Amino acid sequence: MRLDLADLHLFLCVVDAGSITQGAARANLALASASGRLRRIEADAGVQLLERRPRGVVATEAGEALAHHARLMLRQQALLKGELRDFAIGANGTLHLYANTAALTEFLPSRLAPWLAERPRLRVELKERTSAEIVRMIVSGLAEAGIVADAVDAQGLVLQPVARDHLVLIVSAAHRLASRATIRFVDVVKEPFVGLVPGSALQDHVDDHARAAGQPLALRIRMKTFDGVCEMVAQGVGVAVVPQSIASRYQERHGYRTVALDDGWARRYLCLCFRDWEALSLPLQSLFIHLGAKTDRNQKPTVT
Repeated sequence: MRLDLADLHLFLCVVDAGSITQGAARANLALASASGRLRRIEADAGVQLLERRPRGVVATEAGEALAHHARLMLRQQALLKGELRDFAIGANGTLHLYANTAALTEFLPSRLAPWLAERPRLRVELKERTSAEIVRMIVSGLAEAGIVADAVDAQGLVLQPVARDHLVLIVSAAHRLASRATIRFVDVVKEPFVGLVPGSALQDHVDDHARAAGQPLALRIRMKTFDGVCEMVAQGVGVAVVPQSIASRYQERHGYRTVALDDGWARRYLCLCFRDWEALSLPLQSLFIHLGAKTDRNQKPTVT
């Protein structure tokens, strides 16, 4: 049989209406055109599909079989069209997003959740990297975009600030620095430190600044979570550098003290980072707009 989807649609319209005239109208076809198509469908099938009666038509047993399969095929067509439409508008597929530690732990969860919940067929793979690594990957074409700290050398890429991400020092309540309001990182780099496990983008960032100050951190212990880091600091195991949002979240629970870092690299903002807005995939454009990308009248984010 050489039936196309338009033939199947017409046949179902006629069967459901019980009338060739009404079925043709539902299919937006002239009566003569619809009648001719139905005759060709039956000739192609080699069996009678419709029984003509004085007050309309009814499907024969063969016609009922054709109607059953036609419904299945048209339903699958609708599903396919919907799925392809989702790909076209960025509601299906897999989105790869690179982000630094602060973005992954503090900024993204509450903001990403409602956006992703509205796209049940879209998958997101979050990958933690340092801001410098993310920039290098975008420049080399290995990544579309990411979320980085503004302190990074963006190498000509677009940076869009979306959240404050200052880093602070936390110390125990009994520590000699507990009463300080601010301090330079170089003045505490020789202190015993509590850090995050290897591979943490934030920890790599802090380690790099310690080496730049000429003193690798003396890490007493590495923890998997910020909560664990804060607990260790509160108990006097060492000091730590964490995002201000993290320090505020756990301070009441653990009772440590927060000291502002008087270093430019610690006063930072989280930024959306990419090369060219028009080159981004639709899912990333949609997500970045949701996260706060600023756009002009041409829907192109401004470069900061």
